[in-house]
Amino acid sequence: MTAQEIALVADLVRRRSGVIVDVDKTYLIESRLAPVARREGFPGISGLIREIAERRDEKLIWTVVEAMASTETLFFRDRTPFDQLRNDILPVLARSRQDPIRIWSVGCATGQEPYSLAMLVDEERGSHAGLKVDIFASDLSERCLEKAHTGLYTHFEVQRGLPSRLLIKYFEKVEDAWVLSPRIRQMVRWRRMNLLADLRAVGQFDVIFCRNVLNAFDESTRAMVLDQLALALSDDGFLILGLNEAVAGVTKAFRPVPGRRGLYIRAPDLLQGAA
Repeated sequence: MTAQEIALVADLVRRRSGVIVDVDKTYLIESRLAPVARREGFPGISGLIREIAERRDEKLIWTVVEAMASTETLFFRDRTPFDQLRNDILPVLARSRQDPIRIWSVGCATGQEPYSLAMLVDEERGSHAGLKVDIFASDLSERCLEKAHTGLYTHFEVQRGLPSRLLIKYFEKVEDAWVLSPRIRQMVRWRRMNLLADLRAVGQFDVIFCRNVLNAFDESTRAMVLDQLALALSDDGFLILGLNEAVAGVTKAFRPVPGRRGLYIRAPDLLQGAA
């Protein structure tokens, strides 16, 4: 790819999704776009980029943006956030809620995170009488959401983070792949969503998982997204970020929970302002 082609891609991705493309990582850019070019019938990436530059076809542009904005995911990634949900969050919310607990997985990619949440909730039903949880999952990529909805994963994908006990309990072997139980799949509701859009229509949630998403943005976009997530979080709700993500110096809408890495609650002054 030429420097001009890379600059065009980076500009499109930033404007449409807020994601910052590292223009020095040519190999990564080409590895993301080469499959798109083949799938769309172009002989190479240059033909794909030239078509976008000349025709500005929105569908093609979004195909490129979604490919560049996609993120890696795996089942029960990092473990700590799931332990926090099990040990610290669900017991508190189960005691204080009559309505279902609403959990939102932001930037869910191909679905491993929300399905991990669904399996965890199913495992915890016996510990909390009458536990009711609604799980919502969103991503920018339509292709990722389509794969997530099927609940079909390769052997490599289920090996990454998924305990063998849960694989046996919740998955069925189908030829060379594994398909998740329909009962668990039905626990998750999916929605295509751009975090640059107005998020007020999504409603409020008791727990928001937004892990390893914010680091893809510049600081102003991170601040905007966090401020919107604060308004989507219930007064006593919890925000869970990636273990290497932080809000200090970015927004005053959240404060960390002491001793709980990556776990945040809404700042008291935000709650007072909303009263």
